[in-house]
Amino acid sequence: MGQHEILEHTTFVMLYGGVTIASLIACLYICLRKGNAFKPDVSPPLRLRRWISALFAMLFFGHIWWLLCYIYSDSTSSVSFVLAAMFDFVALLTTIPGTLLAMLQDRKRPVWPILLATIPLVALGVLYIIHPNSRFISIAVAYFMSVYLLFTLYMVFAIRQYGRWLRDNYADLENKEVRLSHLLIIVVFLLIIFYRFVDDNITISFIVQAVEIPLFGFLLWRIETLPQLESATTEQPEQLEQPEQLEPETQQAHQTVDIPSNIEQLLEEHCVRTKLYLQHDLTLLRLAQAIGTNRFYLSQYFTQQGIHYNTYINNLRIDHFVNLCREATAAGKSFTAQQLANESGYRSYSTFSAAFKQRMGQTVTAWMHETAQ
Repeated sequence: MGQHEILEHTTFVMLYGGVTIASLIACLYICLRKGNAFKPDVSPPLRLRRWISALFAMLFFGHIWWLLCYIYSDSTSSVSFVLAAMFDFVALLTTIPGTLLAMLQDRKRPVWPILLATIPLVALGVLYIIHPNSRFISIAVAYFMSVYLLFTLYMVFAIRQYGRWLRDNYADLENKEVRLSHLLIIVVFLLIIFYRFVDDNITISFIVQAVEIPLFGFLLWRIETLPQLESATTEQPEQLEQPEQLEPETQQAHQTVDIPSNIEQLLEEHCVRTKLYLQHDLTLLRLAQAIGTNRFYLSQYFTQQGIHYNTYINNLRIDHFVNLCREATAAGKSFTAQQLANESGYRSYSTFSAAFKQRMGQTVTAWMHETAQ
């Protein structure tokens, strides 16, 4: 199907226009609204808001540019098409990595290497305009896919590192994990890239435009629910005591760190007995402050125990749930697992269910059935 034939397809034009308007509305919403409409209590990272707004702006202008190319150009080898493709490639290689990296808050990862990676694409586009040769296009496509593949591989390791940081510092991981977010975004945009390489296929065109709408909704949900997290680089200087000022080699040698012997006692007195673990969003830093020790020492204590901080808090909460359940059963009180999970410090029942199965080796339903017998 030719270019102009696609534009004559009324349904596609309406869908294409709807996606274009939706991207503009989403961009304006993020830029102009100071707070969240759906989660007023959540303060998302400012860096993430900026990158997602840039991504929506890129999609809007990209749709406009491609529409003009389809209307006024008859050749996919024309200068206007090459410029549109160059704009798409450069924009995708900057705004997508920028958005994905902004979701990882364990540290601020630079985007400048990605910006440098776009220079060869621009150079190849300029060379093609000066001296049209299909080889330049083939090289540009291969280069783009190679960079995108390398970035995807890098994100696999970056997300694993971010996940370890989360479990080491946060008791509650709801809406903080971004593994599925990255997977969905990368898959969808790979589909968009594939669409750019398939010449005038109406089926692919429909699919890509159709998936962009739910993608917009997902990105808006992500920015509304992902909270600004405290990282070691954003803590105040007075919160970083002398042990965290040690040389990197000393910090990496966990076995040589002389951890105070009373940390276990402090946890028992100020966390277990006071039931501090029931507090939502209890971070490692706040727990360290509550028991009167150093964040670095507390982190190394859990490392020597072979567990994450998140595991420690989950174990205490699951034990609390078990006690509540047995007490209610013995007293003949009616209750639900969701009710007791909420009283045990969990906001999300699915999070509780997964933690319970990991801790007890069986589902909540199976365990309650055995307990009732």
